[in-house]
Amino acid sequence: MSRRGQWDAVIVGGGVVGAACALALAQEGLQVAMVEGREPPPWSPQKPDLRVFAFAADNAALLDTLGVWKQVDQARAHAYRRMRVWDAAGGGELSFDADSLGRRELGWIVENGLLVDRLWAALPAAGVQLYCPARVEAMEQDAQGVRLRLDDGRRVEAAIAIAADGGESTLRTLAGLEVSRHDYGQRGVVAYVDSALPNEDTAWQRFLATGPLAVLPFARNRSSIVWTLPDAEGERVLALDEDSFNRELTNAFAGRLGEMRLVSARAAFPLRRQLATAYVAGRVLTLGDAAHVVHPLAGQGVNLGLRDVAGLRDLVRAAKQRRQDWSAPHRLQRWARTRRSENTVAAYSFDAINKVFSNDEMHLTLARGALLGLAGKMPPLMSMFWKRASGL
Repeated sequence: MSRRGQWDAVIVGGGVVGAACALALAQEGLQVAMVEGREPPPWSPQKPDLRVFAFAADNAALLDTLGVWKQVDQARAHAYRRMRVWDAAGGGELSFDADSLGRRELGWIVENGLLVDRLWAALPAAGVQLYCPARVEAMEQDAQGVRLRLDDGRRVEAAIAIAADGGESTLRTLAGLEVSRHDYGQRGVVAYVDSALPNEDTAWQRFLATGPLAVLPFARNRSSIVWTLPDAEGERVLALDEDSFNRELTNAFAGRLGEMRLVSARAAFPLRRQLATAYVAGRVLTLGDAAHVVHPLAGQGVNLGLRDVAGLRDLVRAAKQRRQDWSAPHRLQRWARTRRSENTVAAYSFDAINKVFSNDEMHLTLARGALLGLAGKMPPLMSMFWKRASGL
C-alpha cells in the first residue's frame, strides 16, 4: 500500500465498470482495493443473462489490454456485422455494414454476467484487494485521502475513492454529489427469442410510436430483445401468456424475421435519464451508472462507463510517465470535465431520438422516416455516426 497504509484507489462497486476500473488502475502499478456488497453468481452458458450489451470495439480493446477479452470472446460474444434501423411509420432505412466501414464486425452482443465473471476472475492475479461482502456505511475525506467505514466494521483508507456502485450510488450520496433525473415513463422489456428466419448477424431496431424495439443477434436464430414500452403497456405485455406475447412481438417487428417465440423468462426495468451534476468531490470520483444513466435505445450505457475508465487509466499513465502526481485535483477535474461533457451530449442525444421517434405526432411521423433514409444515403455522415458510437 501507499503512504500511511493507504491504498492508492478504492473502487466501490464490482460490476462491469467497477471491476474493469480496478484492473485498469492495478495494471498501471497502483495499489487497488474494491468493495462490493455480494459476490456475483458464476456465469453459466446454460443460463444466459437477460442483460446484454452491444459492446463497442474500443471497449473490447480495453478489455484486451486487461487480459480479459479473449476469455469473453471464447466463451460467448456474438459478433454483429450489420445494423438496420427503420420506422414503423414508413420512409427510408438506416443501414450500417461492417464491410463498407472496413471492419470485420461492428461490435459484439455480450452478457453482463459473462463480463463480470471474467473480470472478477482476473482480480486476484492483478493484486486487487477485495472487500466482499461489504458495503460502505460512512465516508470522510481531507486533502490527503478518503476514509471509508464498511458495514462489517472494517475501515479502508485510500488516496482516492471511486463510486462505481450504480445509479443509486451510496458513495456518490455520501460525497454530496447531486444528480438530475428524468423519468421516461417507459420500461424496457427484455427476453430471448427464437425466430423462424436467421437474424443475419444483424442488430435490428424498429421505432414504434410506443418506443423502439431492438432485436440483437445472440446465435443464428436466437436474439435478445429490448422492447421499450410505456409503463402500463410494459406491465400488460409482461402479463401476457406466451402465445399472445409471441404474436404481439412478431407483429411489432413487422414479421421481419418471421414468427418469433419466447425461449426465456421475461423481465422489465424502468427507464430514466440520470446525470451527476459533477463527477468529482474532493478525492471522490464517480463513473459509470453512478455518474450517468442513459436511455438504452443506442446500447451505449456500459460503453460510456468503460470510456470513463479508459480516460482515467490514460490520466494515471500520462502522469506517472512524467513522474507527476496522478491524483492532483486539477488532473482529476480535467478528466471529469472531458467525461461529463461527452456523457451529457450522449444522454441528451438519446433523449432527443426517443422523443422524436416514440410518438405519433403527425408532423414528426411524416418527417422522421425521410430523415432516416436521407442519412442512410450519405456515407460520410454514416461513417461519422458509427465512429462516434464505436469510440474509434
